Amino acid sequence: MDLTFLKPLYTRSGPYASVYADLTRTTEDAGKAAELKWRALREELKDQQAPAATLSAIERTVAEEMERRRSEGLVIFAADGEVVCVERLDHAPCASLARVAPLPHVLPYLCERGERFPHLVAVVDRKGGEIDCFDPDGTHRHIDVPGDEDYPIRKVKAGDWNQSRFQRSAENVWKSNAKKVGREVDKAARSFGAEAVVIAGDARARTAVLEEVSEGVLEYTVESEANGGLDGELARILDLKSTERILTVAERFERELANGERAVAGLPATVEAVRRGQIQTLLLDDDPDSPARLWIGPDPNHVAVTPEELHQLGVEDVREERADAALIRAVAAMDGQLVILPSDGPNAALGVGAVLRYNDAATRH
Repeated sequence: MDLTFLKPLYTRSGPYASVYADLTRTTEDAGKAAELKWRALREELKDQQAPAATLSAIERTVAEEMERRRSEGLVIFAADGEVVCVERLDHAPCASLARVAPLPHVLPYLCERGERFPHLVAVVDRKGGEIDCFDPDGTHRHIDVPGDEDYPIRKVKAGDWNQSRFQRSAENVWKSNAKKVGREVDKAARSFGAEAVVIAGDARARTAVLEEVSEGVLEYTVESEANGGLDGELARILDLKSTERILTVAERFERELANGERAVAGLPATVEAVRRGQIQTLLLDDDPDSPARLWIGPDPNHVAVTPEELHQLGVEDVREERADAALIRAVAAMDGQLVILPSDGPNAALGVGAVLRYNDAATRH
């Protein structure tokens, strides 16, 4: 998971208020129930001494969302009297919570968000096709590909004296239009950096499209027959892609660690790698309630297992924070990646570890 999108979140001095609000409306008194849930979270923020200006900013955001009823759940990060980030969910968050701390509590949000990939969906028919490109940040680009020819697009009735000629002509038009879509798909996939391409629509047109896709793009291209339920099919494909990436990183981590190469396991070794700027990919357990804690300073690389370590480095403003929050901030700052290990996976008991950019004898354990 690319953490670049989190960087603007860490530009505030804090403290940060993190809110995961359940706004679901499944009963007749749903509006009242959602209001009561929010009141409970607001009281938790007050009990944790959330700054008044920050709390007011959150209240305005929640009130507007409840009035417009645009979502079933909200994730809010606020600091210095402003809402820094808000994410609308089409479902309730896995757990409602409110937390005030030096850093935002982003791990549950990242679990909700999941791995996102640049991907492309093309739906093709006899007249041409439509291509939709999606960036991980939600940016969407739509491309219409009209066919160069649209006559004839239908075969004639059996028995027509000109049947054979018209049938051949229709098939040629279909194929020509589909090939045009295929060339646009290949161009868009390469320029957009798509990591998954889905081709849906007319079966024969799909075949013609695939004939125009280059080998490099064809490696991560799949066909889909689910025209009506394409969203579900796309979600399934992206889930498989996410699982594949997690397994690939986990296998590399185990291999590097076993060989004493570019990998570290455990909190102390990972913290040392953070301070050296070595982290390529951070591996964390899917455990939002983890009790692990670290000490942090103002800069992302100010991370230590004990406060004395930071004092020795000349850091005076030292605070205790969740280990995952501290590590995610640090890895985002160094343009590293994150893999959240599923609780039912083979590496579920790891806790924390990392694949490194380069090897250093001082980090081998």
